[in-house]
Amino acid sequence: MTDVFSRLRLPVFQAPMFLQSGPDMVVASCRAGIVGSFPSVNARSREDLQQWLTQITKSVTDTDAPWAMNVMMHRSNTRRMDDLALAREFRAPIVITALGSPRDAIEQVHSYGGLVFADVIDMALAAKAINAGVDGLVLVAAGAGGHTGQQSGFAFVEEVRRHFDGYVVLGGGISSGRGIRAAEVLGADFAYMGTRFIASDESMAQPDYKQMVVDSVGADIVCSDALTGVKANWLRDSLINAGYDPDKMPSGTDINVIEAAGDARRWRDVWSAGQGVGAVDKVLPIAAIVDQLDSEYHKACGS
Repeated sequence: MTDVFSRLRLPVFQAPMFLQSGPDMVVASCRAGIVGSFPSVNARSREDLQQWLTQITKSVTDTDAPWAMNVMMHRSNTRRMDDLALAREFRAPIVITALGSPRDAIEQVHSYGGLVFADVIDMALAAKAINAGVDGLVLVAAGAGGHTGQQSGFAFVEEVRRHFDGYVVLGGGISSGRGIRAAEVLGADFAYMGTRFIASDESMAQPDYKQMVVDSVGADIVCSDALTGVKANWLRDSLINAGYDPDKMPSGTDINVIEAAGDARRWRDVWSAGQGVGAVDKVLPIAAIVDQLDSEYHKACGS
């Protein structure tokens, strides 16, 4: 691994969570020893994003773990090139692309020595990202919170490793230190963990959202493309509270990243989580969560 990952306490990316991950979560994660990340569209404007990046770069030191910015590359995200320009200005160590080709990001990020990881849900998308020249792949497997793939992580890593020897991050239902170790055994370099950090002090999630995560189990997760146009996992009770029937979800809508970042009710009041939600039993500071993961991980490693 390059020096940027030598400062990790655990091989973990705190996954960028839509409307939940912000600068406080990023800084706390990096200080705790894992990669902290956030979606650029969580900042409502270019000016807000500039402020967030200023806060992150002033707070995360050279002895902390690196941070990453997630950029949605779908055409509906009309800010994507501006966000990439800011990633270049602030020298984001890692840029994670999603919902579109990573090609536009690679030249900008590589120009200052940064790394580009592409978020992919199947082998076809992984192959395109590999051909584009990414440094790493984020394999979003079945069970992931928010936008999710449908393939088992066991099968996905195995297939990818037949074609790619770069960095591999595996996400999908990983909620414990044992899961982190399992991802390594499968052939991944890092685990991607989002749901585990929703119920954290530093999360931007509403208190009721955090409590729903604590109270929920895997059976409470509903997969639907009705809200975003892409299959995603949602908390059943939040769908009910927003007026949906979880057992009769409508057909998918068109993807619109900018609308999603706004105040539209269907985005704000329906809450995502992954199938590993049953492992979350209380709201804690990120430092305490990482301590727990570290203990579980080293027990799983036999150390």
